Amino acid sequence: MRKVVFIVGFLFSISIVFAQDFGIKGGLNFTFFKVTQGDFGTTPDTEVGFYGGVFADFKIDNGFHIQPEVLYKGVGDLEFINAPIYLKYDIYESFHILVGPSLNYFFDIFSNKFKVRADVSLDYDFSSALSMHMKYTIGFEELSPNIIFLGLGYRL
Repeated sequence: MRKVVFIVGFLFSISIVFAQDFGIKGGLNFTFFKVTQGDFGTTPDTEVGFYGGVFADFKIDNGFHIQPEVLYKGVGDLEFINAPIYLKYDIYESFHILVGPSLNYFFDIFSNKFKVRADVSLDYDFSSALSMHMKYTIGFEELSPNIIFLGLGYRL
């Protein structure tokens, strides 16, 4: 567990050094469990939680960016680290779409603690510093929840 947190933290620290933009983000998540068997404790089919973390933004060319993130997420008894790596495209100057894989490390629930999922996100910039985002995370396995995130980001 410590190795995973250290490696993710180290890689993200290196990426911030070379990023054109970096910042913090956080908000609420709405988790939809698709459970036919398994133990999520006292978790209902849908639960509200929170998330927070950091992001970096690397411009590539012609409105394309790479945006890695490292987020801590909590939903009732379920806690995990989420590290998506997005391909970001500027639809308009202030409106963006992000897609990519999401690397997840679950702390307590699963015996296989590492899971890869898919994310799609929309991001709107209110100003050069403040943005609002909504993303949907798709779990591919039977005991992997689907999640909608609504939150704010602040570029430092």
